[in-house]
Amino acid sequence: MTRFRSLYHQGFARIAACTLPVSLAEARVNAERILGVLKACDQQRVAAVVFPELGLTGYTLDDLRFQDVVLEEAQAALIWLAEQTVSLMSVAVVGVPLCRGDLLYNCAVVLHRGRILGVVPKSYLPRYREFYEPRQFTSGLGTTGNIRIDGTEVPFGADLLFAAEDQAGLTLGVEICEDLWVANPPSGRLAQAGASIILNPSASPVTIGRTDDRSLLCQAQSMRTLTAYAYAAAGEGESTTDLAWDGQVSIHENGRLMAQSDRFPQGERLVVADVDLDLLRQERLRTGQFGVGCESIRTIGFELGAPVEDLGLKRDVPRFPFVPSDTKTLARDCYEAWTIQVSALRQRLKASGAQRAVIGVSGGLDSTLALLVAARAADELGWPRTHVLAYTMPGFATGSESRGLAHALMDALGVEAHELDIRPAAETMLAGIGHPYAEGKPVHDITFENVQAGLRTDFLFRLANHRNGIVIGTGDLSELALGWCTYGVGDQMSHYNVNAGMPKTLIQHVIRWLAREGALGSGTAEVLEKIVSAEISPELVPDTGQGIQSTEQMIGPYALQDFTLFYVLRYGFRPSRIAFLAEKAWGDVTIGSWPAHYPEDRRISYDLKEICHWLEVFIRRFYGTSQFKRSAMPNGPKIVAGGSLSPRGDWRAPSDGNARSWLKELKQNTAM
Repeated sequence: MTRFRSLYHQGFARIAACTLPVSLAEARVNAERILGVLKACDQQRVAAVVFPELGLTGYTLDDLRFQDVVLEEAQAALIWLAEQTVSLMSVAVVGVPLCRGDLLYNCAVVLHRGRILGVVPKSYLPRYREFYEPRQFTSGLGTTGNIRIDGTEVPFGADLLFAAEDQAGLTLGVEICEDLWVANPPSGRLAQAGASIILNPSASPVTIGRTDDRSLLCQAQSMRTLTAYAYAAAGEGESTTDLAWDGQVSIHENGRLMAQSDRFPQGERLVVADVDLDLLRQERLRTGQFGVGCESIRTIGFELGAPVEDLGLKRDVPRFPFVPSDTKTLARDCYEAWTIQVSALRQRLKASGAQRAVIGVSGGLDSTLALLVAARAADELGWPRTHVLAYTMPGFATGSESRGLAHALMDALGVEAHELDIRPAAETMLAGIGHPYAEGKPVHDITFENVQAGLRTDFLFRLANHRNGIVIGTGDLSELALGWCTYGVGDQMSHYNVNAGMPKTLIQHVIRWLAREGALGSGTAEVLEKIVSAEISPELVPDTGQGIQSTEQMIGPYALQDFTLFYVLRYGFRPSRIAFLAEKAWGDVTIGSWPAHYPEDRRISYDLKEICHWLEVFIRRFYGTSQFKRSAMPNGPKIVAGGSLSPRGDWRAPSDGNARSWLKELKQNTAM
């Protein structure tokens, strides 16, 4: 299990960015400070760390950069620092001015285990406002070849990548400060050639608002290039003759901020994050833009020697990947999800020429949200809400509570409400097919359940024919993933399914949000709160003393199954890796954040054994038995960035596949 819990084994890499005090023109002093940080990084088993631009000498030397004393001491300090890294795991990117022939370059030098792996010169030299770098430096744009350092030829150029030969996906690229600000940053080309991590040693003096500009650029470039982007700016010790320095340090991954330090530090600031190389690789596989037209890039190999022990994981793994924990972001997502549903249904009703929306209402989460969507779509079309035909259809196991909630909701919304008892028709059908229940035997098998589910849908379709309407589907994304629906003439089918792209875990929050802010009618909020708090049940099997029929006891907690669905659908992760992430997210109730308004009594944890059990259930149902239902699913809008299961959209798969390979991988790599 040690290997299972190793972040490097699971396709992560620990990276760091550091700003630290600089002593101007005292390269050995600065090298010793950098070495101290490198030792701390080695103790944390950091794979790569970036330091500020020209950090060995200081950035603000101006014409002192031409002085032989400065240049000679800088090279000597660089050689000394490289020698000191011989026993250290972390790759270091250090800034230093270096001469190549008769030209001076602003360089980032890559050090590892006693070697200088390569030297990357700055491509774009700023000459506007406070900057005057072309006065001393030569642009490295288009350079290639070698540079001689301490009698050794070292790769030199803007065409270098640094790849770990023993850690899949760990490939480093370097660009320097201004290189990020230009129209076509070098990191784009480096990423296309395979760089998964971009390290940016920067100086960048601070003015009002510049920190936001830097953050925006780092975020955007990490998203555009599908990389982790580590940025380290100069801070304490740089000359304040005409400028000030804030030492901004950050790490982004695919547009997401992973770590950042406070600004204007006194002393060093080191930020560390575990970036997901497998996630970046999976995202790239889907774009087809990477690994193309990069023949001119040179790759320098090295052996990282990463450990396999459990080092923890320095990143937040959300328990609910479909549901943001930040209050404002959650409110925005709920608004957008709801508005997507309403606008999509409005367009479908308009295009179909229908005059009514027909919907079955159970008093549960899914039909509640679909009914709310239908009511708002009717409002926006200028229809009276009585053009929404809502039917509660009690069966053999319908509870009085859910039945009451269905009626209360229909009344609060002012739709045309009906109750259609399906039991007589179900008894007739059960007798007609010779089912034991018709003879008084308590047989509550799948046929017993599906007769009820099928009749409800059959009635809705015929009612839609009769009243010039279309049937609004209620089944959600989570149920489609697990095949938790009755095929054909059942809840798998409708004329248009507004919930098809909505995971169960998000539906609860959208309903809570609508209860607070939806303004859907007097008394609606109270009913919605009761519906969200109720047990999730199909209510198809009568209570024979075992308690209410619980969906989650049969197919697993939706919290865990939605967690798995996200990583299967969005990233294609292997089961053991999903189990690793799930343990990080759900192993301890006190660690990590919970979404706003999430009930305290539902904040629980799951151990690895439970996680693997329900993951196996997901695998069997998702890969092995349920695709044929998704292959024939009706139209409905995609809602979440995590993906949809439409065979016309995000997910295409054979209906007669099997789950054996996924089950085998889970068993082999999570053996306890």
